[in-house]
Amino acid sequence: MIDLTPALPTFVITLREGVEAALVVGIVLAYLKKAEQPYLNRWVWNGVVSGLVASGLVGLVFATIFQVVGSANQTYAPVMKPLLEGVFSVVAIALLSWMLIWMTQQSRLLKTQIEGAVSSTLQSGSGAGWGVFTLIFFAVLREGFETVIFIAAKFQQGATPILGAIAGIIVAIGIGVLLFQLGIKINLRVFFQVMGIFLLLIVAGLVVSTLAHIDLALSRFALIHPTTSLCVGSPAHSSCILGTLLWDTRSWLPEKQFPGIILHTLFGYEDQFYLIEAIAYGLFWLVIGRMYLRSLNGWQPHAAPATQASTVPLQGD
Repeated sequence: MIDLTPALPTFVITLREGVEAALVVGIVLAYLKKAEQPYLNRWVWNGVVSGLVASGLVGLVFATIFQVVGSANQTYAPVMKPLLEGVFSVVAIALLSWMLIWMTQQSRLLKTQIEGAVSSTLQSGSGAGWGVFTLIFFAVLREGFETVIFIAAKFQQGATPILGAIAGIIVAIGIGVLLFQLGIKINLRVFFQVMGIFLLLIVAGLVVSTLAHIDLALSRFALIHPTTSLCVGSPAHSSCILGTLLWDTRSWLPEKQFPGIILHTLFGYEDQFYLIEAIAYGLFWLVIGRMYLRSLNGWQPHAAPATQASTVPLQGD
């Protein structure tokens, strides 16, 4: 039986980012209908497809880089794999945290900004199609790039996270159809707040696993070059740079067995938890978590003004 646990985080991330992209697409389509320019719809769908393909190509480039770097030197291959995973995890933490907070803060202006961009594009005459295409392409690519970076940070888990991303895209498309084609009422405020908390939990867990990857890489490097070790502790018996061991739950809640594997995959649970990991986890919630919760105070998402979209309760009704 295939273990689909690693697919859960990418499903959550792709679902949230996909719904954001679906809102942009829906707003543009509704504005084009209002402006009686439906012939530009094909440029919207071309932009969606191109953005998805470009995101996949970015992922392929990252996979090739991992393959080349990881196998370039067999002596250091055990060091490079966790080190690469740690580096891309840092990038994913920064990107996902920034985008989550920024999008929450900008959500009240989303509809106005997009409609303004489409209006300017329509005024460009013959270049309107390419303008709409570019707007949609970069909106989809932006959301896709965030997911690709997260998958890259989990590359040692194989192709399973990709299945989660595909499932997230499918569900996001379904939500977009419900909103803008069928006129189904969905409380987007609650949806994004719940998904935002889930995303924060995943990213906070990524902070812990990132430190574990870096610690493992330094420990393996110390075993190869003991004289140039950067370790504070003894890499053969404990952590390299993570300090004091706070708990060891391997005997009753191992992270590689159910239910520990669920906690590990979604929230970064470690059956060996160290002081530095605890400090980093607490700082993440103190800084990023606090910033996100503050940004929720002005959260007022907007959807398209067309009749199909007007049934969506966007103010938390």
